[in-house]
Amino acid sequence: MKLTRRGVLQGAAALGSLWAMGCAATREQGGAAQASTPRGGSKRILILGGTGFLGPQLVEAARARGHTVTLFNRGKTRPHLFPDVEKLHGDRDPRNGEGLKALEGRSWDAVIDTSGYVPRIVRASAALLAPNVGHYVFISTISVYKELPRPGMDEDAPLATIADTNDENVRDNYGALKALCEKAAEASFPGRTTNIRPGLIVGPDDPTQRFSYWPVRVAQGGEVLAPGDGSDPVQFIDVRDLAEWTLLTLENRDVGIFNATGPEKPLSMKELLEACKQASQSNATFTWADAPFLETQNVAAWTDMPVWVSPGGELAGMSAVSNARAVARGLKFRPTVDTARDTLTWFNGLPPERQAELRKRAGLTPVREREVLAAWHKQRAGSAQAR
Repeated sequence: MKLTRRGVLQGAAALGSLWAMGCAATREQGGAAQASTPRGGSKRILILGGTGFLGPQLVEAARARGHTVTLFNRGKTRPHLFPDVEKLHGDRDPRNGEGLKALEGRSWDAVIDTSGYVPRIVRASAALLAPNVGHYVFISTISVYKELPRPGMDEDAPLATIADTNDENVRDNYGALKALCEKAAEASFPGRTTNIRPGLIVGPDDPTQRFSYWPVRVAQGGEVLAPGDGSDPVQFIDVRDLAEWTLLTLENRDVGIFNATGPEKPLSMKELLEACKQASQSNATFTWADAPFLETQNVAAWTDMPVWVSPGGELAGMSAVSNARAVARGLKFRPTVDTARDTLTWFNGLPPERQAELRKRAGLTPVREREVLAAWHKQRAGSAQAR
């Protein structure tokens, strides 16, 4: 099964909604972020969202750094979180219910928008807040880029576009709509906007299984089907590192556009899987199957083989985006083994039914993995006999 840009973006749109909604059975509030003295003094921060995946990490990190947080959301996703944090209820879409009424007449030093997918909706909140808020931080995505064919693309690369700017079909136009959301925020906050473009966000509480598959599978041990030859680059960012750096940009008032993905130095698929093995101390062995073979077996990069993108083709650069600008502004990354270990610990602490639900979202089932491994060994044996 060939990986296509459309397939990746549709998956990102669907999973983006999961990040926004959060997961009822995930850990309740997580470990506290390390306290530090905020630069420029304590800030009053409004978070649009705040109870999904990235949101709770932002809340915890902000409070640990001495900031005051207000959440604005519908109050439907894990409303019990953060009982001592001010919560304003409404709807991002001003056409629905009370809309943005709860934000009227209020002021904050900065706003972090974790839940903007439609330009009209981002425009409404940004325009309302602009007179009384100093800084708008928008969480975007590297999916905004028109193409990702080559490694090393930076923030100046061309963006995806959409013919009908009134089209709000996020599933089909995820990247282009996110690009327009960035422009909507900047239009209301000229020179006061930070657009952060993460790649794959991973770590404890991840509702997508797009990274969790590997620490969980490797921990089970035995022969593990691995994609490529081990040398292909991979990129992701721990949600906790993203939260800490987002707050750093806010404290420093670093405006502009930043690709927020990692790690700082190139990481190979083999190094990722070895880190997962180190995290669990399992007896796993890795059988590397090349991209052409996996395609014949209808094993898709990114979904069946999470994190990995096959070399060559229209998405070859998706796992090698330049993060130099963000690193220069202080973006730091914890060791991959720590992310793998913490993700595994979180997953193992979930109820069995929740684990089963997550396993369906990405990766291969045990039965399917055994089938593909058997096919690979049969092909290799046939090739050896032919020689």
